[in-house]
Amino acid sequence: MSKSFRFVLFCAGIMMFASCKNFQAKEEYFTVNPNPLEAEGGQVTYTVTGTFPKKTFIKKVVCVATPELRWEGGSVKGEPVTLQGEKIQANNQVIAWKEGGSFTYNGSFKYQPEMAKSELWVTFEATKKGKPIEVEPVHIADGVLATAELYSETAKGANTAGSKDAFQRIIDKNQEANIMFVIQQANVRSSETNSDAVKALKESLKNFAADTKNYAINNVTVSAYASPDGGVKLNDKLASQRESNAVKYVKNEVKKAKADAAIESEYTAQDWKGFESLVSQSSLQDKDLILRVLSMYDDPEKREAEIKNLSAVYKDLASDILPLLRKARLTLNYQVIGRSDEEIQEAYKTDASVLSVEELLYAATLTQDKAAKKDIYTTASKNYPNDYRAFNNLGEIAYKDGDLATAEANFKKALAINADAPEVNTNMGLLCLAQSKPADAQTYFAKGGQSSENNEALGNMYIAQGQYERALSALKGSNTNGEALAMIMTKDYAGAQKVLANVKNADGNTAYLAAVAAARTNDAAAVAQNLKKAVSLDSSLKAKAQNDREFAQFQEAVEAL
Repeated sequence: MSKSFRFVLFCAGIMMFASCKNFQAKEEYFTVNPNPLEAEGGQVTYTVTGTFPKKTFIKKVVCVATPELRWEGGSVKGEPVTLQGEKIQANNQVIAWKEGGSFTYNGSFKYQPEMAKSELWVTFEATKKGKPIEVEPVHIADGVLATAELYSETAKGANTAGSKDAFQRIIDKNQEANIMFVIQQANVRSSETNSDAVKALKESLKNFAADTKNYAINNVTVSAYASPDGGVKLNDKLASQRESNAVKYVKNEVKKAKADAAIESEYTAQDWKGFESLVSQSSLQDKDLILRVLSMYDDPEKREAEIKNLSAVYKDLASDILPLLRKARLTLNYQVIGRSDEEIQEAYKTDASVLSVEELLYAATLTQDKAAKKDIYTTASKNYPNDYRAFNNLGEIAYKDGDLATAEANFKKALAINADAPEVNTNMGLLCLAQSKPADAQTYFAKGGQSSENNEALGNMYIAQGQYERALSALKGSNTNGEALAMIMTKDYAGAQKVLANVKNADGNTAYLAAVAAARTNDAAAVAQNLKKAVSLDSSLKAKAQNDREFAQFQEAVEAL
């Protein structure tokens, strides 16, 4: 090969190398917002702006630039952008040779926990005249702030919704019986005092008087009535006499029963209210006509006259309605006295089967011992397997203990019995958040609206969705980790620190959030103090802190853990 030919090849190689070498990407060409990246609402959203300086983008080059988030064991690529030199005939964004140019593109990655310790790169596929050019990838950002994703942890410390008992130690009750009268008469007939209802009332009066431990008689009331027919003057006298005779009868029965019961009485001369009610409930053919008359006239005599004018209807009234209004209603008002707290506790120890479900659920509120509560709810679930409340409360205990599998099993049992129980749906929503399933949580929260804890629980879901202001509103005043996290995400670090100092059942996550708030206010001493406390309460937080970009500037505190 001649020397001259070698020289030509050498020069051509130099020119090709120079041409290829001129096309390269450098880290300083790129800016990323935010930097570091940040997970919000389950997404890591980013904006990359690239700028090729003048005389760097070769005229005949096509370049596909792709963002790629890399971590140990994995990576994910974003949407690419295609750029071209000014001599390429295509529809991509052109970067001029002489002036250079900029490009911007937005994208997002679905958050994965491994992304906390990661790097954002831009990779390139470039060609010149259809031939590939090797362009080295460029590192443009480090890590992902994942503080918002702590919603799954704050949900574990949220206030759950317990199922309440309906136990009442003293229950007000009443028992009624009617003494019926013949038209225009006021004497109490033996046929009436021997009716099943009157006999039952007298028997109760006797039994309650004898059993003062379980029953207390308040009083017996007598309400006497006359039907609207017959005129006001006659009916006033008649109703008064019926009241008097019925009271005498009741006084005698109270005395026989040896009961300590006051007797109260009243009478109604013309029972228009009762008349209207009976007509409304009847199957009378012209009842609407009768009711119209009642609405048109207030004067009792006018009402009676107009109704009597309805001759065909009045016959049915006289036989089916009016006799039912000639009465004295006897009402025994009494209280059922249930077991005392001590009696319930003793019964549970000796024979829990004698206790009602309400008494069992109430018994659990009489102790602060978690194991004892669990035992009582377990007994209630076995004795009353068709009542969802014991299962919900067992799930609540397991949830607070961090046993999510047992909690889920019990919540599902409760929902199988009552799918619409608001407190169970609230708890299932929290469980879904703790499992990082905010979409499932939303379905349950929609059915938990009647639960007093549902709004606070929703606040944790709003954090998961990236709706931080809305979360803050829902969590306001709860003094929970969730409220503090919402404040951190809205950059109210002082407010977050105040809430964290007042969390009722502070845990490792409480201290961890305090460390994050301290890091964002550049308080190194507080970072070290709170991280140390967090790890002492929950050793798993050590590995989290080591990978958390929140503490990138506080490696001395992290290394000391």
